[in-house]
Amino acid sequence: MARPFDDATRRNIADRCRAFARLPAGEPAPALKRAAVAIALAGAGDSSGGTALLLTMRAAGLRAHRGQWALPGGRCDQGETPVMAALRELHEELGLELEPDDVLGLLDDYPTRSGYLITPVVVWAAGSTEMSPNPAEVASVHRIALENIEQADAFDFTAIPESDRRVIRFRHAGQFIHAPTAALIYQFREVLGGRDTRVAELEQPVFAWK
Repeated sequence: MARPFDDATRRNIADRCRAFARLPAGEPAPALKRAAVAIALAGAGDSSGGTALLLTMRAAGLRAHRGQWALPGGRCDQGETPVMAALRELHEELGLELEPDDVLGLLDDYPTRSGYLITPVVVWAAGSTEMSPNPAEVASVHRIALENIEQADAFDFTAIPESDRRVIRFRHAGQFIHAPTAALIYQFREVLGGRDTRVAELEQPVFAWK
């Protein structure tokens, strides 16, 4: 469906996020560190006038997960809530200065094989035209139209011999984007459709386990 980047769409998505029955947040397992990512909604940046989410390609010089697709985010600092961490990371990575009032909701926590418990924070990035990506962290920024993630064939599931859990993949620009990023985008897609779909058991490819 068409989702113009306007106040009506913001209200609709905020309502969907409020209606989402998020699983209760608990203390992470001792081996997991808290982290947060932003599902940042912005203008599509083209003549469609639609709404898109911001996806980054991580810089090649980063210590971990270099050159991989990611939502803006990172580890929570001492004393930070997931919302605070997501907003800080948006500023550090993309130069976007958003406020708590720009937060539309939170999705389920997702445990990663690399040792993090990620909280996805949905935010409305009205000032996204003023982005200034940090080249030390971000190689490129991409706007993924919400219409694209809502296509029936946008996601698929496959198996790997190392796990009995399904591996989720999101198709973008002729490539596959995997979990955790694909799992979080998938749950957001389901929220847009009014569905409480869980994703914590969706698997990541082996290269993302470290």
